[in-house]
Amino acid sequence: MPKPDIHPKWYPEAKVYCNGEVVMTVGSTSPELHVDVWSGNHPFFTGTQKIIDTEGRVERFLRKYGMMDGTEEATPDASQGKKKR
Repeated sequence: MPKPDIHPKWYPEAKVYCNGEVVMTVGSTSPELHVDVWSGNHPFFTGTQKIIDTEGRVERFLRKYGMMDGTEEATPDASQGKKKR
């Protein structure tokens, strides 16, 4: 099927290593893959992700779109505070 001598060797059971342990097997052109992060230890997938908010952007977004839990006072709409000339 594929032309001979132009495709790399395919390893259907290539082992993926993270911190010296086999974490999964995948198809690859390399027999072994060594990774630092995979879905088993990434904060997004493990639920330990933290939002770093150094400038109050998250709070400002929540106030703007009315998603505050009621403990903070919502700011009035910008269009209400303007005076007509």
